[in-house]
Amino acid sequence: MKVEKQECCPKFHPEKWNEKTFAWDHKKFIKATVPTFFHIPLPPMIGRRITKMMKLAEGSKKLSNNKEDILVLFTDPHAFMSEIYLSVTDNVPNAFNTTLSGTFMGKVFDGAYNDIPKFIKQMDAYLRQHHQKSQKYYVHYAYCPKCAKEAGHNYMVLFAQVEK
Repeated sequence: MKVEKQECCPKFHPEKWNEKTFAWDHKKFIKATVPTFFHIPLPPMIGRRITKMMKLAEGSKKLSNNKEDILVLFTDPHAFMSEIYLSVTDNVPNAFNTTLSGTFMGKVFDGAYNDIPKFIKQMDAYLRQHHQKSQKYYVHYAYCPKCAKEAGHNYMVLFAQVEK
């Protein structure tokens, strides 16, 4: 009996996000938090939180039909907490609904999770070339750890919120 491989994360297309500028006007998300220890989250906590967020969004049919358009953004407002944002098409009942507005410049990187500080420095240099400066960073990990291993890439998109 042949076992079909179950798709977990959709195929990532770096060209869709790399060195692109996005104008978000009250782009809808649901938000959750996870505790971290000096910016290091506990992986089981992330998985459970994202699973719960996805179930809420899917159950209310507020998740994009195009899986490649779904963003899961992470930001660390301080060393002991990360915020997770899941893009949705409309408000989700029983979730913390929020929006993001502004100009966001995206750049794709491929590397280990602990390379984020190095990628931020590279992104800062990229932004300087465009006469911009980041007000805040959000990271979208294209693949979960299992899918990253299968794909042979650990893509992430850094989104820098910049002044217009």
